Amino acid sequence: MNAPDRYERFVVPEGTKKVSYERDTKIVNAASFTVEREDHTVGNILRMQLHRDPNVLFAGYKLPHPLQYKIIVRIHTMSQSSPTQAYSQAVNDLDKELEYLKQAFEDEKNRYEERMKQGF
Repeated sequence: MNAPDRYERFVVPEGTKKVSYERDTKIVNAASFTVEREDHTVGNILRMQLHRDPNVLFAGYKLPHPLQYKIIVRIHTMSQSSPTQAYSQAVNDLDKELEYLKQAFEDEKNRYEERMKQGF
């Protein structure tokens, strides 16, 4: 079978950057970010978070090919912001949101375990 090994979908090769940046030379305040070893899950959630930013005019992503394990995120911002600022802010906001969800889940799990210990 010609398919790559499964681990190649997740492990970033040594010497390869997780995220690389390329400024658009034709459009002001536009850039592309190539994110290695990610797929639609990260691409879609990142795109939706970027859409929440009022300074972002366009945010989209694509998978170049099913056997290339990377996504390309394209961002176009207004002059008050830059694509790198928007990208960094979106990643930080998602990190905070996921941390909140993790904590809420753990709190609820602990409450459930306490109720089970009490015999409910």
